Amino acid sequence: MPQPKYRKIAVLGYRSVAFNKMVSVNGQDFNLQLVDTAGQDEYSIFPQSHSMDIHGYVLVYSVTSMKSFEVVQVLHDKLLDMVGKIQVPTVLVGNKKDLHMERVIKPEEGKKLADSWGAAFMESSAKENQTAVEVFKRIILEMEKVDGNAPSEEKKCAVM
Repeated sequence: MPQPKYRKIAVLGYRSVAFNKMVSVNGQDFNLQLVDTAGQDEYSIFPQSHSMDIHGYVLVYSVTSMKSFEVVQVLHDKLLDMVGKIQVPTVLVGNKKDLHMERVIKPEEGKKLADSWGAAFMESSAKENQTAVEVFKRIILEMEKVDGNAPSEEKKCAVM
């Protein structure tokens, strides 16, 4: 079995913590160091020490908050300025999708924004037990694309 690959991911949007997680994607184990700087405002994206050697970014907004959607756009712009690139492996996540009555950001709006960044898009809900693992698998796939290690399109799932 191949050695686990190490990847460092920044999660922008809710609280500032760092933790490790092991995730397997297409038979390859990934040892993820997650730097969660969510909760920072648009004026303090995250400490420079946390931005060193980041391989990918997960930007999170609440589908119930126009302000969070606007802030994530500012964070993305500041992120690109900070890393000095026009595109980085990114997944945009609309959180709290279970709150149908409070929703103010439509899925199409999130998808359109992600497309404009060249980023992947997904929505999530902690209440509906949709885990963060799918988000991490998605950012790994985005990082692997950049590294030229994207899985071939011919790998399909078969149920027997």
